[in-house]
Amino acid sequence: MKNKKEMKNWLEEFKLNHPLVIAGPCSAETEEQVLKIAHDLKDTDVSVYRAGIWKPRTRPGMFEGVGAIGLKWLQKAKKETGLLIATEVANASHVKLALEYDVDILWIGARSTVSPFIVQEIADALNGTDKIVLVKNPVNPDLSLWLGGVERLYSANIKKLGVIHRGFSTYEKSKYRNNPEWQLPIELQNRFPDLPLICDPSHIAGRRDILQEISQTALDLNFDGLMIETHTDPDNAWSDAAQQITPKTLVEMMQELKTRKVTNKEADYNNKLNTLRTQIDVIDHGLLETLGKRMSVAIKIGGLKKQKNVAVLQTKRWNEILGKMILEGEQKGLSEEFVLRMFKAIHQESINHQEKVINSK
Repeated sequence: MKNKKEMKNWLEEFKLNHPLVIAGPCSAETEEQVLKIAHDLKDTDVSVYRAGIWKPRTRPGMFEGVGAIGLKWLQKAKKETGLLIATEVANASHVKLALEYDVDILWIGARSTVSPFIVQEIADALNGTDKIVLVKNPVNPDLSLWLGGVERLYSANIKKLGVIHRGFSTYEKSKYRNNPEWQLPIELQNRFPDLPLICDPSHIAGRRDILQEISQTALDLNFDGLMIETHTDPDNAWSDAAQQITPKTLVEMMQELKTRKVTNKEADYNNKLNTLRTQIDVIDHGLLETLGKRMSVAIKIGGLKKQKNVAVLQTKRWNEILGKMILEGEQKGLSEEFVLRMFKAIHQESINHQEKVINSK
């Protein structure tokens, strides 16, 4: 993507002194509901009103959205409140209708991002539009697929682009509905710093009690904005009830959130920061040295197993190590989730080294 600076301009046009806030119900349910929430959000820090019109559901028979009639309600909400409006599109017909009703921001959902065919169909339908188009990360942690979606849109002469981080599916036990995998949006930021990055804490959390924690983490990581699902009666919402909050709660949460400066030019701050970063560099170097030594031992174990014709994977031993490391990690202030992820990666690398030894001639 060349001339990426163009893609930042749409965010600068908002002229905000705070992160961009996109809020509204997971699903448009009735005209009354759409208008009530919009008016409750009118005089807040919310700049964009969102509502799902078409809802891709995992199984048939579930509520799949009110359809095109909801666009009329969004259009009316925009006229009455002045808020920009946004909705998800999943195919060319959705795009056509959204453009007819002058939807300001269109986003491509996680289930659509996984398919280059779907993204290309949407890109073709949007070709040359001046609308803002956002791409949610795919369901699985695949940065190339995420960026591929953005590139397809950019190639269709769409310049007002951005991405939404909504977390990634996992089979592992987690406190999140979708694991944030923060390193992926951080890597995306590093590669394309001019591409606006929005966090969707509602879908990461899956429950309202940790929304603020996730939102604060996103702001600490210099995200450009938040997309938060908001409903006047969350417990009775027709979809994703557990992760929605009331407009009043949203306002209170936004007041509590802290935005950070990108940097600080004070000499004392920079001297202390450089000292601490040097300490981290030394520790990181030591970690790699230690891991290298561990793999050397793993290779010797692989040689011994080959000599005695013993299987590489020893489940009992692995479970003993994992249980011990989780307990020791907790004593050092490390979460169980982190210890599990770290030692699973180390264990897999050890297995890879041992398999090379055993399979060598």
